[in-house]
Amino acid sequence: MRKTVLSLAVALIATSAIAQQVKTPRPSPTATFTQTVGVTDITVKYSRPGVKGRTVFGDLVPWDKVWRTGANEATTITFTDDVKINGQDLKKGTYSLHTIPGRDQWSIIFNTVADQWGSYSYDPTKDALKVAARPERNPSPVEWLTIDVPQMSTDEATFYIRWADVSVPFTVNTNSTARTLANFRNAMSPSWQTAYMAANFAFENKAGTPEEMNAWLEQSLKANENIANLWLKARVLKEQGKTAEAIRTAERAIAAATPQQKDFAAEVKRQSDKWR
Repeated sequence: MRKTVLSLAVALIATSAIAQQVKTPRPSPTATFTQTVGVTDITVKYSRPGVKGRTVFGDLVPWDKVWRTGANEATTITFTDDVKINGQDLKKGTYSLHTIPGRDQWSIIFNTVADQWGSYSYDPTKDALKVAARPERNPSPVEWLTIDVPQMSTDEATFYIRWADVSVPFTVNTNSTARTLANFRNAMSPSWQTAYMAANFAFENKAGTPEEMNAWLEQSLKANENIANLWLKARVLKEQGKTAEAIRTAERAIAAATPQQKDFAAEVKRQSDKWR
């Protein structure tokens, strides 16, 4: 008997030692991704359960009950700036992402307790935001739970929670255009580079006012006239319908190129030749 007990103890110790050394795969593997939207980083960390032949919504995941939006630990989402979710304000930070699936409408919940196991200790009094979302039908079944960002602009991205035959979208607006313009206004310096970057951003994104964009461009040109700001000036003139002046300015840009900028100059010539 004593020998049997001793053998069992040795076996348990050996099993424990092996468990500490061998990493085993999770049935629902973890995934982490960061999507930059404008100037805001959004990081999602979640576990990805598989359908595995089961009925998911309405069975494995009950209707109208809070769900961890994955498996294992609760899904988390981090924002490096204040954002708007489906048009509602949410402060920057890390949140656990819970959902309440419904047949015709879902609730998407951002809870201030980020570190929790599943939704078992979910406390609605700790919610920072709760928004409604309308589920969509997947064109083809999704085996592994997936959170992705198929639609995006400088300011806004649409995130999708996809699993089985259901996709649920929510939008995140980062207000990056206005934030970037404000940063340029506050950080303006005499350098031509900063003024050029501000003017180029305003031009490319149709942001701010034309007067402000032109003021930044002229400040850059006054500080240091070069191929970059002259080419921007040429494109501004072309957009204003001043084609002849735009061509002359493009020629000045090419003439201002350094030997190291020959490829840049060739591209300016290629594009400005189309204006003739």
